[in-house]
Amino acid sequence: MTLYLSDIVGFDDIDAAWISGFFSAGTFFLPPFTGAIADKIGFRKSILLAFSLLSVGYFSLGALPYKTTVIPSIIILMFGASFIKAIITGTVAQTTDTNNRARAYSIFYAMVNIGSFSGKTIAYPLRINLGLESINYFSAVLCFVALIVVFFFYKNFKVEESTKTMSEVWRSFLKVVTNVRLLMLIVIVTGFWIIQQQMYATMPKYVLRTVGNHASPEWISNVNPLVVMTSVLIITHWMKNVKAIVSMNVGMLLMPISALLMASSPILYSIYGNSVPLIGSFSAHPVTIMLIAGIVVQALAESFISPRYFEFFSLQAPKGEEGLYLGFGHLHSFLASILGFGLSGYLLTIYCPDPHTLTPDKMSTAYVDANYIWYYFAVIGLLAAVALFIYEKIVSKSSTKA
Repeated sequence: MTLYLSDIVGFDDIDAAWISGFFSAGTFFLPPFTGAIADKIGFRKSILLAFSLLSVGYFSLGALPYKTTVIPSIIILMFGASFIKAIITGTVAQTTDTNNRARAYSIFYAMVNIGSFSGKTIAYPLRINLGLESINYFSAVLCFVALIVVFFFYKNFKVEESTKTMSEVWRSFLKVVTNVRLLMLIVIVTGFWIIQQQMYATMPKYVLRTVGNHASPEWISNVNPLVVMTSVLIITHWMKNVKAIVSMNVGMLLMPISALLMASSPILYSIYGNSVPLIGSFSAHPVTIMLIAGIVVQALAESFISPRYFEFFSLQAPKGEEGLYLGFGHLHSFLASILGFGLSGYLLTIYCPDPHTLTPDKMSTAYVDANYIWYYFAVIGLLAAVALFIYEKIVSKSSTKA
């Protein structure tokens, strides 16, 4: 989205980053509220509404690429996406039992990663051959097809009627953010997700500006779901006999390493120049290789952290209120979206500026220090890892005293 907002709509890097960040943040903050609406009106009506909003949002985003019209389109998309998140997880919860729920969520998680992988695979040739606008039209068509499929094949099922009102959801939110122990955990884990968000905030512009328009940020980012899909079950099984916090600490320690790898492309460049030989006749740009290496490590970190985070999060909640607190378990992604995208805009402006803002004499040296961006995220990752280690020690001591 940041590419579209800058290259097509005309926002600068900073404004494009903040807009994209608030869009991403909204999709993580709104699901408890849209979920309450879905419980009231039924999942079938809600999912029809969701795909209608997504179809309209994507189409209008592509058809009306103007600063005055893209914000309403993005808000429509944000609400549509938040409905989808609430409905799908709610459907799994309501149609499964303790015997098959874990398997159902595994299937759901696998579908998310398959969708992420296939969508970005198609996005690259669309962008190259038809332009960035075509990705919005493609997304609108897919959402409309999904709308038709839901209309004919998705049937309502009997669920326990929810009596939770919006005011009750809001009170639950306030209860979570005033729990100091949970709030500290959310803020610390936000450091991990700030780095993870750079696959969408910084990496697309960074690789296109340092490598060239022929580069494929879409395919590079596909490394993440590919590695997660192939490693998460192995790592989860490997770490099943250790505490959740130990697995999380391993993942957190990997994140600064991933950022340092992304910053290391000048080392390869000094040895091989612009083309690093790989297998046979294949070669790649040093930036591409080090981004892929960093994303592989990020994906491994995600496999250590994500499956165990909610387990540890629920243990910090008061007894009997775990469900209430888990409803807002994605607040770290809400914060990471705002902070991660916002910081990205400023760093890109300083170290990897939009080529349209550069004079010809500045182009040759404009991106010499572009890799410095990743040092900032390495520091954030290291601070988050140290903070989680300290947090665990403090929490363990307070639990022992209690």
